[in-house]
Amino acid sequence: MAPGFGSADLFRMIGSFALVLALMAALLWALRRLQSRMNNQNPGRRLQILESVSVGPRQKIALLRVGNHEVMVGITASQITALAQWPEGAAQPTSSLQSELSQLSASLSATGDAHVA
Repeated sequence: MAPGFGSADLFRMIGSFALVLALMAALLWALRRLQSRMNNQNPGRRLQILESVSVGPRQKIALLRVGNHEVMVGITASQITALAQWPEGAAQPTSSLQSELSQLSASLSATGDAHVA
């Protein structure tokens, strides 16, 4: 008989692989269930991150919901700056936000730097 894998070895490897996949699926299911349980334990949270966009290696712009207001903040490695705020569900941001965003866009395109002031 030639050296190599026998049918018993092949079935053992396939069975081990199936067991590992089943354990991974069970762990994923348990983590999702735990995460949803943790989110449901504190439904009255006043601070939520709605969206965030990376504008550079260590800079972000994030949209937060605080109570019934939405706040746009600029986040850098050393500070967090409130850019604008408006009531929750407002269709358009305030004109001051639009002017600040246009100034931010102009400064980014003029200097080529990706920073949030």
